[in-house]
Amino acid sequence: MSSKYIVRQPIKDINGKILGYEILYHGENEAFSSASTNAGSTDASHANDYASADTIYSFLTQNSTKSLKGSLNFMTFTTTLLMKKTPRLFDKSELVIQIDDSVTIHPLSMRFVNQFVKEGYRIAVNEFQFAPRYLALLDSIEYIKLNIKTTDDAAMRNTVEVAHSMHKRCIICNIETEAQYQKALAMNADAFEGPYVAERITTEVHSSAYLQSSFFRLLVALSQEEPDVDEIEHLISMDASLSYNLLKMANSAYFALRHRATTIHQAVMTLGLAQLRQWVYLLSASVEEDAGDSASTEEFLKRSFMRAYFCGELMNYANNIPISKAEAYLMGMFSTLNYLVDAPLESILAELPMADEVKEALLHHTGTCGQLFELVLSYEAANWDAITRLATELGIPDNLLTNIYFSCMENVEVLWDQLTNVYANQLPPEEEEEEQK
Repeated sequence: MSSKYIVRQPIKDINGKILGYEILYHGENEAFSSASTNAGSTDASHANDYASADTIYSFLTQNSTKSLKGSLNFMTFTTTLLMKKTPRLFDKSELVIQIDDSVTIHPLSMRFVNQFVKEGYRIAVNEFQFAPRYLALLDSIEYIKLNIKTTDDAAMRNTVEVAHSMHKRCIICNIETEAQYQKALAMNADAFEGPYVAERITTEVHSSAYLQSSFFRLLVALSQEEPDVDEIEHLISMDASLSYNLLKMANSAYFALRHRATTIHQAVMTLGLAQLRQWVYLLSASVEEDAGDSASTEEFLKRSFMRAYFCGELMNYANNIPISKAEAYLMGMFSTLNYLVDAPLESILAELPMADEVKEALLHHTGTCGQLFELVLSYEAANWDAITRLATELGIPDNLLTNIYFSCMENVEVLWDQLTNVYANQLPPEEEEEEQK
């Protein structure tokens, strides 16, 4: 049976801010994205195109309104998807319709594209060329996408210059290395996309740069007359830096008992609510207001949260993984710690009483835990072949991966909104008194 996946990959502007997300999808052995367009395969892949489009349409019908809301989604539409009027599953303010050569040479497709433009949808063209069929589209195009692997340097630079003169925005995609990223920057493009861009660190974040809202929610929860331990554990588990520092403190010489704390629950039980309250207040007092770029901090905390959820959920299906679901969650959560704490990941992990299998997975991607972690990274990067291979090796039905991924993404978005929401009417007593002065 053929594998069918859908992945969301970030598109970032020159300052590292998220412009939107490209929805990459793979079905019936065909991949559709700005990085995988093959104009010469239109006729040969027609049957697969229809089957893939049918799969994507069915999935989006059930999931787009809840999983892809609130962000700008770039999605490549085949002729079949356009004929199914799939773009109308999205709000026009949240969608950019991407088209490639197979659409531009199809008269029926272009009729649909022009109709969507009249309805107010934005259009992007993958691997734009200075050919008559592309030039005829210029009035309708808002974004021009260029593949750094297949576009000649001179042609790329010329395209960006002409596009800017016509008030079009250029996105250079398929960036996989630092050298390619630096070349793309030199082209003066507006935004960038690819595995390297998704991982690129724009700012070194100091270890005290936690999200203010994380402390706030914890302070509120700990200030209750009868604190909800489950809620407290949940709030801490949503923040990689808080989780790291809690485990580090719980296993310090002062608190360490006969059994080491290896989960958030064990660490909270070791410290107790009284000590935990002091620990949170101590950390909140030490937060530096200008410690790093808050947007970068949030991006990586959110990424660690997504990885944690994904690792944990995959444990429900994977075979022969020698760690618990809670440990798998922490494996995903701590995979970004070297970006949040000013130290190498190996040094950070050496301070934590985590299972050796987890440490080896994070550092060297070895063992079945390493396969699980590699599957999560491969899904992020839309590495279709690796996804299928790793899922098979772990015994995870590949037809479930997309639903698991989007379920995790939806949970992360909902909980993140809750985490970052400012509860103005729920200030801790001390802060409420200050507000009234």
